[in-house]
Amino acid sequence: MNNDTICALATANGVGALGIIRVSGNESLSVVQKSFPGKNLEKQKSHTIHYGYFMDEDEAIDEVMLSIFLAPKSFTTENSVEIAFHGSPHIGKRILETLIKNGARMAKAGEFTLRAFINGRIDLSQAEAIADVIASENEASRKVAINQLKGGITNEIAILRTDLLNFVSLIELELDFAEEDVEFADRSALNLLLDKIDLKLNSLIESFQYGNAIKNGTAVAIIGKPNAGKSTLLNSLLKEERAIVSNIAGTTRDTIEEVLHIKGHAFRLIDTAGLRDTVDEIEAIGVKKAREKVDQANILVYLADAATEDFSEDIDMIRSLQREDLKLIICATKIDEVSPVKYQTVETAFRKEISADFDFITISAVENQNIQDLKNELSSYVEQLKSQENNVVVTNQRHFEALRKSLEAVDKVKEAITFQISTELLAYELRNALEHLGEISGEVTNDEVLGNIFSKFCIGK
Repeated sequence: MNNDTICALATANGVGALGIIRVSGNESLSVVQKSFPGKNLEKQKSHTIHYGYFMDEDEAIDEVMLSIFLAPKSFTTENSVEIAFHGSPHIGKRILETLIKNGARMAKAGEFTLRAFINGRIDLSQAEAIADVIASENEASRKVAINQLKGGITNEIAILRTDLLNFVSLIELELDFAEEDVEFADRSALNLLLDKIDLKLNSLIESFQYGNAIKNGTAVAIIGKPNAGKSTLLNSLLKEERAIVSNIAGTTRDTIEEVLHIKGHAFRLIDTAGLRDTVDEIEAIGVKKAREKVDQANILVYLADAATEDFSEDIDMIRSLQREDLKLIICATKIDEVSPVKYQTVETAFRKEISADFDFITISAVENQNIQDLKNELSSYVEQLKSQENNVVVTNQRHFEALRKSLEAVDKVKEAITFQISTELLAYELRNALEHLGEISGEVTNDEVLGNIFSKFCIGK
C-alpha cells in the first residue's frame, strides 16, 4: 500500500477562502498531470508553485495553484503535490473525485505522517508530536509539542540507548566465552551507568505529571454546600453567564465543565451540584456526580459561605473528599457581606480542624474581589510541577509507560549485579531496558501500536 498514490483534504471541512488537497506517492505528479494540462509537471523543479486550471476531462473545476515537492525533499519523502483551490466544499469534493479517477486513492487517517515515519524522515515520538501540535490549545502545550517535534525526548533516549548498547555488546560477548569465565564488561562502570540512567528515567517519569497537566489541562472541581457561590464563581472566572445563579438551593443539578486559560495553562473548571443530603432524586444524582468529579480532579476548590456560623458540616465534607495527591484550596465566599474580622474567624475554624495543607483565600465573586488571587494559586500549582532540571517534558501516556518499564528493567539489572546473578539474566534485562526505550522512538514497535497511534490523526495529516 505504500506504493499507492494517496490524496486527502488537508484543511478543515467547511467554507473558507482557500482549501488545500495533498497528494503523495511516486506517481503523484502523473496523477495530477492528467487534470493539469497547462504545464509538464514532471519537468518542474522541487518547491515550485504553478498556476492553472484543474480539469475533469474537458471541464474546468477550479482555478488552482499547485505546489510541487520532489522526493526526497517532501514531508513524506515521496513526490508530493499540494493543490490550493477556492475554499468551496463542493470544489474540494470534485477535485478529490477526479484524482481518484486519475489513479489515486483516499488516504487513511494519519497516512501522510505514517509514510514520513516509515520512510525515516521522522521517528515515532516526532509523529505523535505532530498530532500534539495540531491539538495544542494553549501556549504551554504548543511549546512542549514543538520541543518534541524537534526531537526533544528522542535525543535524550538516544544517548541512554547508545551507552546501554555498548554494555549489551560486551555482556553478550561474555556469553560467547562463558566456558572461559571472563568478564569483558566492567561491573562497577556498568553500575555507574545504570545510576545515571536511573536518574534520567526518574526525571522524565516525574515530568509526566506536569506534561499531562499542560497537554490535557488541570481538572479543578468547584465544590461546596448549596448556595455557597459555586456557579457565581464559575461565571466570574469565565467572565460570562455560563451557569444559572439563584438563591434557591440545589439549582445546579448536573456538572458544568468549561476551560479557563491562565498564564498559558489550561484548567478544566467543573461546577458541581451542592453537597448535601437530599430526597430529590435528580439532585441526588447531581451530588453523586459531584463526588465522582472530585475523585478525578487535580485541584479541589472548596467554597464556604463566610457568613456561616458553624463550619462543622463543611469540615466533614472536606475530610470526606481529601486525597494525598489532591491540592486543596478553601475559599471563604461572599466576603462583601461580612466584616473583615470575620475572615480571620473563618480561617481559624478550618486551620484548627483540617490537618492537611491547604491554601485559604477570601473572595467575593459578585464584586470580583480576590478572584485574581485564586487564579494565581491555580497557576502556581502547575508551575510547581515543572522540573527546573529537565527541559524535556513527557506528555504522552505511551512514552510514560515505556519509561516506567525501562526503569523496572534497569532496577532488575542493578539487582542482578548486586547479587551476582547469571550473565544470561543480566543480558536479558539489559535487552528489556533497550527494547522499552526503543518503543518511544519507534525503533522497536509493531503494526498494532502503529495502527492505534495513527488512527487518531486527521485524514490529510
